[in-house]
Amino acid sequence: MTILVAYVPRPEGRAALDKGIEIATRRNERLVVVNAGPGGRQDDPNIVNGYEVERVEERLATLPIEAEFKQFVRGKSTIEEIEEMVSALQVSVLVIGLRKRSPVGKLLLGSMAQEILLNVACPVLAVKATS
Repeated sequence: MTILVAYVPRPEGRAALDKGIEIATRRNERLVVVNAGPGGRQDDPNIVNGYEVERVEERLATLPIEAEFKQFVRGKSTIEEIEEMVSALQVSVLVIGLRKRSPVGKLLLGSMAQEILLNVACPVLAVKATS
């Protein structure tokens, strides 16, 4: 079984990574951390840059479980990439991070989080960043 973490280079992504590591280590399951986006924009805030990729990979290398980082920037949406990974791997839980939103922002819930919650075929754990 695999714990899948949807990672973004922000506090909510780091919170999801922390929780994914905790669960995978406790259950002795494989951990896959994925960062994905359609690409095409140099300033996409969801795509992890080289330095942060190294930081995540170094952290995963110290774990006592099998763990890997995957990044996809190949024209598909983040949701499509995550759905494909959930289908391809035996995912026991998908961990996503949520950020605090304004009252107006709450009306939209974060369309990506909502779409993930409604569409993936596995349990989803949503964690909040500590601040």
